[in-house]
Parts: sequence; structure tokens; C-alpha cells
Amino acid sequence: MKSASSAYDRHKTRAATAKRDVSANARDIGEMPPIADAKRRASCRLDFRAFAETYLAELFPLAWSADHLTAIAKIEGAVLRGELFAFAMPRGSGKTTLCEAACLWSMLYGHRQFVVLVGADQTIASAMADSLKAQIENNDLLLEDFPEVAFPVRSLDRIAQRAKGQTYQGVPTEMQWAADQVTLPWIKGSVSAGACVRVAGITGRIRGLKSTRPDGSSIRPSLVLIDDPQTDESAASPSQCSTREKILSGAILGLAGPAAKIAGLCTITVIRPDDLADRLLDRTRHPAWQGERSQLVYEWPTAEDLWLEYGELRRSGQRNGTGTAEADAFYLERREAMDAGTRVAWAVRHNVDELSAIQHAWNLRIDRGDAAFFAEYQNQPLSDHVESDKLDKRALAGRVTNVPRGTVPGNHHRLTGFVDVQERVLFWLVMSWSESFGGHVVSYGVYPDQGVSFFEAGSAKRTLAAASDGAGFEASLSAGLEHVTQTLLSRDWPREDGAAMRVSQMMVDANWGKSTATVRTFCKRSPYSGVILPSHGRGIGASSPALNDRGKARGDRLGLNWRINQVQGQRSVTYDTNYWKTFCSSRLRLATGDPEAFVFSAGEHDLLFDHLTNEYPVRTESARGRTVDEWKLSGTRFENHWWDCMVGSAVAASISGVSPAATETGGRARRKASLPAGPDSRKQITIKRMGT
Repeated sequence: MKSASSAYDRHKTRAATAKRDVSANARDIGEMPPIADAKRRASCRLDFRAFAETYLAELFPLAWSADHLTAIAKIEGAVLRGELFAFAMPRGSGKTTLCEAACLWSMLYGHRQFVVLVGADQTIASAMADSLKAQIENNDLLLEDFPEVAFPVRSLDRIAQRAKGQTYQGVPTEMQWAADQVTLPWIKGSVSAGACVRVAGITGRIRGLKSTRPDGSSIRPSLVLIDDPQTDESAASPSQCSTREKILSGAILGLAGPAAKIAGLCTITVIRPDDLADRLLDRTRHPAWQGERSQLVYEWPTAEDLWLEYGELRRSGQRNGTGTAEADAFYLERREAMDAGTRVAWAVRHNVDELSAIQHAWNLRIDRGDAAFFAEYQNQPLSDHVESDKLDKRALAGRVTNVPRGTVPGNHHRLTGFVDVQERVLFWLVMSWSESFGGHVVSYGVYPDQGVSFFEAGSAKRTLAAASDGAGFEASLSAGLEHVTQTLLSRDWPREDGAAMRVSQMMVDANWGKSTATVRTFCKRSPYSGVILPSHGRGIGASSPALNDRGKARGDRLGLNWRINQVQGQRSVTYDTNYWKTFCSSRLRLATGDPEAFVFSAGEHDLLFDHLTNEYPVRTESARGRTVDEWKLSGTRFENHWWDCMVGSAVAASISGVSPAATETGGRARRKASLPAGPDSRKQITIKRMGT
């Protein structure tokens, strides 16, 4: 029995060994094919254009335009020298395909070992990864000249799960072939061994990406491709544009790690003026990105009247079902005159049923409309008059009353104030309030006083530091806040009827990171701590939940788009600046006799009006239907500090009990007007009918 058992054990061992050998042989890819044309491969190592024309000719069948050659040179520099390049080309010019080709080139030759593909969302980024994988799987020229990459991939027979156990000469290739990550085979001697690709949406998890290689070394991203990082919705939202701009400048460019340089390619389309793409292309704002903006048409034909007639013929044929034959014949007969003065970017870009690139451009313009054409093909979106709701200085000047500065109107019962913190100075403003939330600018100023009628915060001559005998920032800020609050809160403010009033609520801007801790400490220790609140204004866009949508924690106090909570035993207020700026703007448009209107004390207020008119709203609607006026700065000046003070004073009034829902008996008929607000994203307030 013992002998039989021993024989059986030997049989089992032999069978298991044979099975393992069969399994190992099945997982092993066998002998690696030789490089078919080493000279051809070597000729493209440092020449991106040659690589695209040699190995990816099917993707680029037309002759290059001058704009393509410029882009190719910039892409090559980015990959080889670690530069950044952002470029906007007309829709359909192949800019994304060029960048995908650059990623492939950079990995195959070992120029870049870790590539990150970033899209407007992860699905779009994954589609770029699929394009790279398809080339490696199907391109026969890559199989011939880069067998160390393409042959192991072909050996998977399109079954990605096989990558986990695949070996070459008994050594695991460590390949990954998934939807969101790709790692090229670990083949000894290959310059591309272990090169990897990861995908991410621009607002997804990007920070901290790294990859551990089979030899134990760790690598971080060295090339990032960002493809059209904005959507129509995000382009229309100033807050989303700013968020994505910060992600690009911060998280994405920091992917390589400390003291490391990352190469970056960004393909973009300008959808709206001052959207993310428009900002990246601005070499004054982002010089490192070397922005290039190309167009389908650089000079339009001089015979515009003929093209307008052509457009009518084309539209007429499309409407009545006869097609475009009459319009095509019209162009053919008059082509010389209709082409005169034309300069197009890419002469060979037109459809087979079109005679020229300029006819193709006009057809796109006629069929899609000027708004879409100039955005997608010219990268010069037409202005949509987003500044039409901007406050007007001349109109504000008509709101000045005869109530002396520093005096409260007789029908106002409450005073609030706000202090806006800047590095060199403090701006402050005090407003009085009626029962119906009518507002009056009682007084405003800057500390230290500048002694001139016009100045800018960044170049103020008299500074907080100088007023504190050269003290450091924290000490000089605390001293400045003490002076301003003591001045405003310790005094009586006379009302027209002789009553003496005090400021009942004041807020201090604690948003600036450098000043936050100092402001919070000052507010907590101030003798007026019961009146002063540190505040944080947040511009909450249409795509984000309303401020008070999240739950109420113990001790929280929720109001009209503001909430007060306690952090480490100290109260602070957070409020939605978009809502409150719209609120204040609407009251600055009401007739001056309206009890809900905002007005100004007697005197000249030129600089104040500059601050109040330096922002404008952009009406934005999210995919969920939430509509918000998102406020943004006009032009290049950032002097909106008294506007922030007015908005903060209005929030302080709401906190102190003034309600916009209050109405007065009698008076004219009122109508409802919607403003973005509250948990339901819109709040009804009453305003009087204007201009009707």
C-alpha cells in the first residue's frame, strides 16, 4: 500500500508540473520579433513630425498647414524640453489627434515615462486612452519597428485580463491594459519599459499620482495632455472657469513633484470671452503656456455681398428641398471675384462637394450660425453682451441724496458695517437700513487715509505697516483693525431726527488666507467681540449646491444665503457673494424714492462708484436647472473693495434682523421678481415694477 501511495504521489507531482508548464507556456509570448527597420525607427526619435508622417500617416492624410507646423514644433519642444503649450485650433483640425500622437511618440522612445490624460471629465479622458491603445493594438508599422511594445499587446488577443499573467522568457511583463490605466510591457532593454498612462477628469482626483515599477523605483507624471478641459456649462460660469484655472496652475502642473518639471500640452476651444481657454491663451496672464490661437479664416473675401447672396441661395435650397446645387453653381460662376482677398489657414480643408476652403468656411458659417462658427472655428467667440447688467456710474450718481455724510436718514433704524482686508490698507463702509431693507451709504473710507481722491489698493502710499511704525503684517493688520473698529463702533451716528445710533453688526473680511488667522483672533479678543464677526464670502455657482443645502450642525444659525457656525468656540459667517451682489445690484436700480432702494449720502463719490461698477453678472444655468447670476470683474482692474463692503454690510443687516420680505402698507402695486437664493435655488423677493 505504501509503495502504491508513493507512486500515486509521484504521478500527481508529474501531472501538476506538466500542467504548470503548459500554463506557463500559454502565458509566455514566445520569441520577440526583431525590429524590421531600425533606421526608420531611429530617424523619428527626435522628430515628431517625421514620426506622425511615418507611423500615423492614416491619421494625417492631408498636407500640413502653417498652423499645424507651428503646433508640431511647439509640441516637440514640450515633450523634449519639458515645456508647456496651449493651442486653440478650429474644430476638426486634428489638434487632439496630434496630442495623442505626441503621447505615443513620447512613450515609445522613452522621452516621457508617465503620461496623464486629462479631459473635461473622466469619460472623455478614457476615450483618449482608448485611441492610444488602438494604435498599439492595430498599427502594423508599430508592430514592425516597436515589437517590444506592440508584440506583447497583440499577444493578448484583445483579452485584457491576460495581461496580469503574461510573461516573456518566464519573466512577467507587468503590463496593464485597463480602461483608466495603461502600463507598457516591462521588457529588459526597452526604453519604454513600464511607461504608463493614467486618465482623470479635470475636477476629479488628480493630486498625488505615482506609479511603482517592477524594479521597485517610483515615478511621477512627466507629461500631461489636457484635452478641451471645459464644457459649455463651465465656460459660461466665471466661478467654474476660475476653479479649473486654479486646478491647471496648481494640481496639474504640480504632478511631477517638488523640484521637477512637467511637460504639458493643452488643446482648447474658446467658447465664450474670458472662459478658461481664453485665459490660457492670454500670454500676459499665462506666459508659460505659450498660447497659440489659430483660425479657419484669417482674411475674409472682399466681395461680402456676393457671399451673402450665396448664403440666401444655399438656405433657400435647403428649405425647399432642392439642395445646394444653385448656390454651388453661383459660386462656380463667380469664383474669382468671390475668392478675392481671402486668406485661409488650411487650403486643402474642404469637402469633396466643395471647391475651396473658403466655400467650406462659408458653408459652416451659414449652416451653424455666426455664434457657433466664430467660437468653434475662429476661436473668437462673439460677445453675448454679458456686461449689459453692469451697474452704471452715471446712474449711480443720480442716487445721491441731500442727507449729509455721516448722518442716518430719519426713517432708518439700524446701522451695519464691513471691513475689507487688503495687504496695504483696510477699506470700510457703514450703511443704514429701513424696515423694508432700503439702504443708505452713511460713510465709507480707507485706513490709513490716503489724502487723495483717487488711488489703488496695490499702490497705496500710506500703508498699514507705515502706520504701525514698520511692524510686521500680523501686528500692523491687528493695529489697523483696532483703529477702524474703535472709530466706527465707539461713536454715536446722528439720525436726522436727532436720535443717536450705534453700529449693531459689523463683519470683517477673513477670506484672504494670509490674514484669516489674524482676523479671527482679533474678532475674538476685541472689546466689541459681540458686534464683530469674521466673514467668508463664497461665490457659489449654478453647478454647486446652494449654501444652506447641506445639513445644519448643532449651534449653526442659517439665514438668507448666509450661515453662522462655530469653529473652536468662535462664531464666523459664510455667505453667498453671488446672491448678495445680485441683491444689492437690484436695489441700486430701483427708483430713489422706493423704500427698498439703495442711495448715497450727499457729496462726490467718483471712486466709490468705480468700485461699485467694476463687476458684472453672468446668468448661468446648471444641468440641474439651478440658475445663478455669477459675478466677475470687468477688465484688468481689481478695485472692487467698497463693492465688497456694501455687499457685506447688507449681509450684516440680514443677520441683525432686517428682512427683504418686509413690505410697507399702501404704495404702488408690486410684482414678484426672482433672485437666485436659498435651498430651492431661487427666492422670491418683492421689488417694484421698474420702467413699466
